[in-house]
Amino acid sequence: MIRRYPLNPRYTRAIKNMIVRIQPSILSGTIYAAASKSSMQRACAAALLTVGETNLVNPGKSNDDLAAIDVIQKLGAITEFQSNGNLKIISKGIHPQNNEVNCGESGLGIRMFTPIASLSNQPITLNGTGSLLTRPMDFFDEILPQLGVKVQSNNGKLPLEIQGPIKPANITVDGSLSSQFLTGLLMAYGASGADNVTITVKDLKSKPYIDLTLQVMKHFGWQVENNNYEQFHFKNQTPYSILPTSNYTVEGDWSGASFLLVSGAIAGPIIVRGLDTFSTQADKAVLQALIDCGCQLSIQSDQIEIGPLPLKAFHFNANDCPDLFPPLVALAAYCEGTTVIEGVSRLTHKESNRALTLQQEFAKLGIEIVLQDDLMLIKGGTGVKGAVTHSHHDHRIAMACAVAGLKAEAEVTIEEAEAINKSYPNFYEHLQQLGAYVNQ
Repeated sequence: MIRRYPLNPRYTRAIKNMIVRIQPSILSGTIYAAASKSSMQRACAAALLTVGETNLVNPGKSNDDLAAIDVIQKLGAITEFQSNGNLKIISKGIHPQNNEVNCGESGLGIRMFTPIASLSNQPITLNGTGSLLTRPMDFFDEILPQLGVKVQSNNGKLPLEIQGPIKPANITVDGSLSSQFLTGLLMAYGASGADNVTITVKDLKSKPYIDLTLQVMKHFGWQVENNNYEQFHFKNQTPYSILPTSNYTVEGDWSGASFLLVSGAIAGPIIVRGLDTFSTQADKAVLQALIDCGCQLSIQSDQIEIGPLPLKAFHFNANDCPDLFPPLVALAAYCEGTTVIEGVSRLTHKESNRALTLQQEFAKLGIEIVLQDDLMLIKGGTGVKGAVTHSHHDHRIAMACAVAGLKAEAEVTIEEAEAINKSYPNFYEHLQQLGAYVNQ
């Protein structure tokens, strides 16, 4: 008999070199999606830039979320978790309390908060940890000086030393690497009182994430004219939004929930609640892949029911939602035939080089992945073997291996399994609640 050990998220968050073992399982039941860190971090930034009190309902508590809370505290906000679970944020705008802020391993955090921190005239150093230290930041070396901000990077990487204040101007930026840089500029322009200036963007990727940014900004009082994602025009902005009291509900996370949905398609049936089917989150596109693979799927206003049927290979364009590669690779492993996913070039500068990492780890599971230009070809339906895998300190790789293990021929082990804490610290616990055998 397999003993199921309780996984306390507070405990697992502190564990290093954690090993998790997934036994073949049958899932059932209902689960609520975790809070979206994309929504949570943007809401934290907007609350910092709002003079008054903001109450965040359903706040996230992943490592990236906690890093965002720490950053806004160091930039002048007062934060407090309430007895009802809400997060209260009181702000008077940017008033740095420290000359250095650390965004942890959050790519969105460093790219969004750098322009925001530039609103201050105080010298500030922005830093990070882990894989974030190797990710390119030379975008700021090129753009910030055009806006009157002094900037010094470490040869295009962290740490960044900046000194504002930022002076909005007509600029042109490259949106091909990440939309996260643009998110920070849009928020900084809004809060700086930009008037009659335009940000022109070439080759913007991940447009749905910009929709989310604009949605959050509108809630907090900034209006931005979006001209086909090629030009963003500001007119008559009020420096620092003034909302004496504002409530903002953090959306359920389609990125994390994609792993739950794929789990249901492989080993369910299950019900997932707490997701907004009208969300602007890019990873909502997982629904199209699930429809195309032929699983049992019922999308309702308040819940999604999903279960296994004979699964077939599918074709999916992930250029606007590259975070879907890991869960979709786990899904494709169980689909008969060769699945094709477009957008491999978007995977290089993640927590790991995800194209190579997925290829390496799923090879251990007996699944062949071929990388062909900008395409990933997953040869599925051949059976998933038991194996010892490694997260490469990448939260989405850890979750993909766990999901793949739910119907494997034998136990799947994940080393450095604590990587999930970056975005979804309750992931293993949620799998257990659905009936998965998760042992540590």
